[in-house]
Amino acid sequence: MTSAPARSAPPALLPGMQVLERGWLSSNNVLFEEGDRLSVVDTGYASHARLTAALIDRAGGGRRLARIVNTHLHSDHVGGNARLARGGGVSIRIPAGAADAVLAWDVERLGYRATGQRCPRFDFDGLFRSGDVMELGGRPWQALAAPGHDPHMLMLFQRQGRILVSGDALWEDGFGAIFPELEGEPGLADQRRTLDLIAGMKPLLVIPGHGAPFCEVDAALRRAYQRLDALQSSPQRNARHVLKVLVKFWLLQVGQTTLGRLVEHFSRARYPRIVHERYFPDLAYEAMFERTLWQLCASGAAVRDGSHFRNADGGAAR
Repeated sequence: MTSAPARSAPPALLPGMQVLERGWLSSNNVLFEEGDRLSVVDTGYASHARLTAALIDRAGGGRRLARIVNTHLHSDHVGGNARLARGGGVSIRIPAGAADAVLAWDVERLGYRATGQRCPRFDFDGLFRSGDVMELGGRPWQALAAPGHDPHMLMLFQRQGRILVSGDALWEDGFGAIFPELEGEPGLADQRRTLDLIAGMKPLLVIPGHGAPFCEVDAALRRAYQRLDALQSSPQRNARHVLKVLVKFWLLQVGQTTLGRLVEHFSRARYPRIVHERYFPDLAYEAMFERTLWQLCASGAAVRDGSHFRNADGGAAR
């Protein structure tokens, strides 16, 4: 685990805009006031859906939620969609590239079964694509393709204020796990192109999918490029990182686990099987998870307590 980077005070958000900083289980929620209504970008994980609804209601000061916009459809960004849209009157806009999978509710293509995560089914009534401009909080935001972590992910950029809602394309200290590489897709190369795009845009403020908004963008990009270089140097390294992310996420959800319970949970998930069969076939399946747990403990992201391994608050999978 790396130490937290130094942070200077970020520029002020635009009037009528709020960021509800969440954690690693639930993505941040970006709120926009639009008269007596609200729009929100991303809705967190399913197990936090009730809390998400309460936080948005409190932050909105009585305004009714009218629209949800999702940067991408990973479970920690859309898990509150169904609850927030319950009762009607809330539109949901998603990246166009994921539309067919949502219409069929194909949990394999959406990645929920592959990761061992869950997401209540939701519908959508609007799509957006790279280059589209939508109004949020009375200002234009341009959608920009940001493949790497997810091939269909879109960022939102407010050009006048040079504010970027980056999803999981850039955090203050890294970016989201590169899952497409496990499928044989060029996720790492796509991630580099996405970082190049962000560098060329020169945003003054980045609102990431996880972590606090930050303005030290050049420093964040340097760390992201260094991390990407390390992952590209070894396919096994990227595979190990993906596995650590999946295990850490589950620890965040359940709090603690035994090795046996962990292995049983992920026996139904495809990504760990791919990691095992393609990258670590000489290890027993259980031994692969045991090693992952010890790596998380060594980095401070987990703690051993007798036969149990429990989540360490605040520790990220590195």
